[in-house]
Amino acid sequence: MSPLDLKIFLKEENKVLRGSQILRKKNHRFLDRTNFMIENMHLNKAYHFLETKDEDQLNYLKKNYADYRKKWLEQSKQFFNKDLLQKDFISKKIIPLSIDIEVSAMCDLACPFCYRETIVTPDKIIDDKFCYDLIDQASELGVPSIKFNWRGEPLLHPRLHDFIRYSKKKGILDTIINTNATHLTPEVSSKLIEAGLDHIIYSFDGGTKKTYEKMRPGRFEYNKFEDVMKNIKNFDKLKKEMNSKFPYTKIQMILTNETINEIDEFFNNFLEFVDDVSVIQYTERGGNMNELNEEELKMYKEKITEHNLSDSSFYIRDLSEGIKVSKNRLPCEQPFQRLMITYEGRVAMCCMDWGAIYPVGYCNNLAFNNSKDYKKVIDSVNKNKKGFELLSRVKLQENLNSPDKSIKTIKEIWYGEEIHKVRTKHCQNKGEEISICKNCSYANVHNWV
Repeated sequence: MSPLDLKIFLKEENKVLRGSQILRKKNHRFLDRTNFMIENMHLNKAYHFLETKDEDQLNYLKKNYADYRKKWLEQSKQFFNKDLLQKDFISKKIIPLSIDIEVSAMCDLACPFCYRETIVTPDKIIDDKFCYDLIDQASELGVPSIKFNWRGEPLLHPRLHDFIRYSKKKGILDTIINTNATHLTPEVSSKLIEAGLDHIIYSFDGGTKKTYEKMRPGRFEYNKFEDVMKNIKNFDKLKKEMNSKFPYTKIQMILTNETINEIDEFFNNFLEFVDDVSVIQYTERGGNMNELNEEELKMYKEKITEHNLSDSSFYIRDLSEGIKVSKNRLPCEQPFQRLMITYEGRVAMCCMDWGAIYPVGYCNNLAFNNSKDYKKVIDSVNKNKKGFELLSRVKLQENLNSPDKSIKTIKEIWYGEEIHKVRTKHCQNKGEEISICKNCSYANVHNWV
C-alpha cells in the first residue's frame, strides 16, 4: 500500500460511524452521494413521475432525502441505552429507512470470501407479483429507499429495470443495486438508466487480472477481468451519451491478503469512470488465523494479551493501523434502519443474517414451503453438477427463530413483537444474547482496539 497518495475516511459521508472505514485517493474529488442526490433531485424519476411538479414539491423531496440520510446515522441512537417500549417505536412513527428486496438469490460467481461458499443459497429469482406487492407496501409506509438485491446478483433477474421503474412511479426516492457487473451489457445498462436507477455499487476485488480472476471466479464460465472492466467503462460512456446524471456510481474492493498490495492499481483503473472509488475493510473471526500474515498475527497476539481478551476474538484489518481486535460488543443499528426480504418472503433485520435464518416474520407462503430449493443445491453439489464444483463446502443452516407461520405485511413485521425483542436486547447492550447476533462479525457492532 502506498503511504503517499491515500487518505482514510470514516464511512458514510465521512461522518463518524463507529469502526468502519473506507480508503480513498488523496486529491480525488469524489462526488458526495447525499449532495449529489439533493442537487439533482429535479432529475430524479420520483420527481419526474409526480402529477404536479413545482418548486415546493422539489424542496419537499430534497428535505425527505436529507432527512433519510441523517436518520440512517441517528435513528437508532435515540433508543440505545434506554428502555425501549414497542408503543414508543410506533408513537414516534419510526419507519424503515430501506427495504432490501432479493430479486435474485442466484449468482454467476463463486467468490471465496462470500457466504455462498459455505451456506446453501438457492439459484432462484423473486416472483414478479410478490415483488410489486412489496414495493407497494414500502411506498405506502413511506420508505425512502429500496435496494434490489441481497444474496445474489440482481442483473440475473430479467425484469429488474421494470421493478426499478415501478418503484420510482410509487415515489421511492433512492433505488439501489449492488452488482458484480458481469451482465452489465449495453442493453441492460440502457434499461437501468432509463428506468431511473439512482445508485449502482460495483463489487470488484483486485487491481490486476490475476488477483481479480482468483477472487471472483465464474461458476458457469470463466470470468474475465477485461470483460467486466469494459462493462463498467461502457456504462459510464453510455450515461454520458444518454446525457444522464443518474445513477450515481460507486466501486469498492474488499481489503484482503490478495488485494492489499493492489490498491493503487485498483484506484487507477476506475478513477475516470466511477463517481466514488473506495476500499473497505474485511472482518474475520479471530480463530481463522490463516487469514493473517506473520506480522499481523504477531500484532493480533499482542493486542489480545494487552487487553486480556480471548484468542478467538474478532479482528479487523484497520486501514491505517494494521490489525485491531474487538474489546467488547456495541448495540447494532440495523434493526432500527432496515428490513431484508428473501425471494421467498423470509424477513430479516440485518444483512449479516444470511438467508434470514433468524426470521422476524414472513411475507409470502413460499417461505414455509421452499425446503426443496435448498436441498436441490446440496444435491447438485453432491452430483458435482456444472456451476456447483466450487461450492463443495456448503451446508444447510438451521432456523434460529420461529415466528408464527402467518403472512404479514412489512408494516406489521416492522412494528411486530419478534423484531421488538431484538431491538430491546440491543438497547440494553445485550445483543450477544440474540442467537444470530452472538457471533456477528459486522464491524459496527464491535469496540475495536
